[in-house]
Amino acid sequence: MSDERTNEPVPRPPAHESPAIRRPLPTWLRLTLSGLAGAVTVTLLNEGVRRALPHAPRMDVIGERGLSKTLRATGVQPPRGEALYLSTMAADLASNSLYYALVGLGGQRLGGDGGALGRGAALGLAAGLGGAFLPPRLGLGHQPGETSMTRGLTVAWYTLGGVAAGAVYRTLGARSGTDLNG
Repeated sequence: MSDERTNEPVPRPPAHESPAIRRPLPTWLRLTLSGLAGAVTVTLLNEGVRRALPHAPRMDVIGERGLSKTLRATGVQPPRGEALYLSTMAADLASNSLYYALVGLGGQRLGGDGGALGRGAALGLAAGLGGAFLPPRLGLGHQPGETSMTRGLTVAWYTLGGVAAGAVYRTLGARSGTDLNG
């Protein structure tokens, strides 16, 4: 855009001064979107790779066993087949979203928004180790075709989910004008 009288460009305020960009997103929204990003990352990795790799993580099977066991313990008949699979996917997305939303908690003591990547990696590593090694101890058995590679990939998928959650949280903080340096 230019000034009609002088044909000189009209200066525009820098984008970082725009009120729409400087207005921080509500914390609940940043947490929700970050958690969802982590959950979707894990789910896409689990579901995509298991169709191509013979010893890929099968957390879907562990999830189905866990959901069935929980429902039976409460006196509810669990769904079967596709209904069980879809119920498990919905429960996984919801619970993983809540879990990965924790990347935004901790504030300045844990690195502020700049620490979200580290918190995400730590949360993902913890979830991955739990997913790789706890199911047999919880009465859910091993993953089908489980090998050391399966366990390693399980840890990697969940860690990547945590990093994705941390990256989204940090990015949303940067877009809303939050100081990333804590």
